[in-house]
Amino acid sequence: MQPVIALVGRPNVGKSTLFNKLTRSRDALVADQPGLTRDRQFGEGKLGDKPYIVVDTGGLSGEDAELDSLMASQSWLAVEQADIVLFMVDARAGLLPDDHAIAERLRQSGKTLFLVVNKVDGTEAALATAEFHALGLGEPYAIAASQGRGIKPLMEQVLAALPDADAREEGVPPGIKVAIIGRPNVGKSTLANRILGEERVLAYDSPGTTRDSIYLPFERDGQHYVLIDTAGVRRRSRVKETVEKFSVIKTLQAVKDAHVVLMLLDAHQGISDQDASLLGFVLESGRALVLGVNKWDGLEKDQRDWIRREIDAKLPFLSFAEVHFISALHGTNVGHLFASITTAYESATRTLSTASLTRLLQDLVEAHPPPMVRGRRIKLRFAHQGGQNPPVIIIHGNQTASVPDSYRRYLINGFQKHLGLEGTPVQVELRSGDNPFAGKKNKLTARQLQKRQRLRRFVTKRGK
Repeated sequence: MQPVIALVGRPNVGKSTLFNKLTRSRDALVADQPGLTRDRQFGEGKLGDKPYIVVDTGGLSGEDAELDSLMASQSWLAVEQADIVLFMVDARAGLLPDDHAIAERLRQSGKTLFLVVNKVDGTEAALATAEFHALGLGEPYAIAASQGRGIKPLMEQVLAALPDADAREEGVPPGIKVAIIGRPNVGKSTLANRILGEERVLAYDSPGTTRDSIYLPFERDGQHYVLIDTAGVRRRSRVKETVEKFSVIKTLQAVKDAHVVLMLLDAHQGISDQDASLLGFVLESGRALVLGVNKWDGLEKDQRDWIRREIDAKLPFLSFAEVHFISALHGTNVGHLFASITTAYESATRTLSTASLTRLLQDLVEAHPPPMVRGRRIKLRFAHQGGQNPPVIIIHGNQTASVPDSYRRYLINGFQKHLGLEGTPVQVELRSGDNPFAGKKNKLTARQLQKRQRLRRFVTKRGK
């Protein structure tokens, strides 16, 4: 499973700014005001060469006893869930008593800690970090998060301290890993029990029964599978318990850990914004996907037509995914899920030859050429496979940075359709080769120099 890095510290020390830098996003609200982050924020780390999940937490302070207690409980639970903790302090404010209190509790947690001194811009790094050695947490790392200064060397040390992926996989049985995700009370645990043929997971008609991701190995038709039953993910405004808040992290880890994601929707409730948000994370992660619309039994024809229209209208970006209308409670159409799961897995892990990809690229370009850029035609020359799960197709050519998004989508849809890649998204990367003559002056031959001189004499004589 993907490791977790938690950012903790007092308010206004720059945790959200660092979070945005690590995830290369603007998801966390940033302003020069203490206490702005009052709920957990999580995202996929994109700085560095290892995958990880970043958690931004609310500041630890004592201004509002009731609110601070809730924020503090979230922050300390984030520490428990994390593999590595970045304890951030403020170089401008200096070392404060609250920093000592936080450091003492972090030492008791037994987690791998990194002391990060932020806001060192405009000062000497050694001078800014000197007083923070008193915390006894090792060598401080000086950064200026707002400017991006010092973050790369910090993350090189942090990522080097993360456990190896092979070590994290120990104890997980082999097979196709299928993560069942969705909102609370949509029937995930009931479906897991139906597939396994026994009551292996607690299923109860109350949201939030499952709090952690549960790995359930089984065999079907000679194929080994591992079902991952996850906690439900719902809107933040309805998430009240601290433990349930961090079940979201476990679900996101399960998505990244799975080969295929089985997203359950409730036929009675339709598709919510939270469903679309969770599906967006699955798509961004590049995981193969199967959609299951649960609680299909007993619906009137009008209701069934309505949910079909909802899927077409709200999820057009998931046209590659198979949709199954099932009843986990009664077992209706549950067996049909595995054909789509197997197909999605095989498509996501298929090996594609360079020759076939290049021929298909040439056919797509011939049918619909790329647009002109500043009077020059974009040329896409050849393609090859760059990765699996999801399939990554790398296309080489010139001026590829100018290829519009609409044409990139045309290429993705073309590869997906003609290669028969069902149930998995396809990623296309466009690369331009370096010009070997860039910066070099063309050296004329002796014959070319004589020709130029004759041309100059001719132009001079004609001008007179």
